[in-house]
Amino acid sequence: MKKIALITAMACGITFSASAQEKQLIWEESFAGDTLNMENWSYELGDGCPNICGWGNNERQIYHKDYLDVKDGMLVITADKVGDTYYSGKINTKDKFEFKYGMAEIRAKVPGGNGLWPAIWMLGDNIGEVGWPASGEIDIMEFVGKKPDTIYTSLHTPASHGETINSKQTRIENVTEDFHTYKIDWSENSIVFYIDNEMVYTFSPKTKNDKTYPYRHKFYFLLNMAIGGNFGGPEVDDSIFPQRFYIDYIRVYQ
Repeated sequence: MKKIALITAMACGITFSASAQEKQLIWEESFAGDTLNMENWSYELGDGCPNICGWGNNERQIYHKDYLDVKDGMLVITADKVGDTYYSGKINTKDKFEFKYGMAEIRAKVPGGNGLWPAIWMLGDNIGEVGWPASGEIDIMEFVGKKPDTIYTSLHTPASHGETINSKQTRIENVTEDFHTYKIDWSENSIVFYIDNEMVYTFSPKTKNDKTYPYRHKFYFLLNMAIGGNFGGPEVDDSIFPQRFYIDYIRVYQ
């Protein structure tokens, strides 16, 4: 019903309130039907080799299409261990949906378990030309099972040499038990992070240039669940598998 109501509102020209000003919905992924909309998404497959083995973080998983499902109006990313091999799923909107400035809101439910690392994040569209971290990275939501009641909202810049310096940890008791909304309000001079409509972190460096604020160009979304790695691990509790990361919707307003 929520999706029907949203479509009706759009047809009537209704705007949706976001922060202190009204913004118009410009893009929505509601994960309707039973297959991934390939007009919006591309798969990232494998273990990152040979270019970024372990995807740069010593992660254990191999990404495979079979560990991504669209069901009951949601994207479901499953992490599992089959024999001695860990599997999971990862998708992105690169070259299909990219935007500059606006508000992005995602409703999702993270799984619990030591070694899991689900994330909702963004990379700059110029990453192929300038590399990382020059492209910039916006981590709208990261969760690691080894810290069961903590959500991370972070940014990676050339000035921080890619390290997680610009970051906030927000405690949410029993965060794995229900859905929560994760939102950014991104402008030319700041990125403000919200969890369940409560502001948790504002990033607006005093000096803004390509090294301190590489956020003045288009970005695209990534959704994935890593296993182990420098941040999610190193220990992984094999008794937890399979585990599922649910994403209900993504909405972008300008």
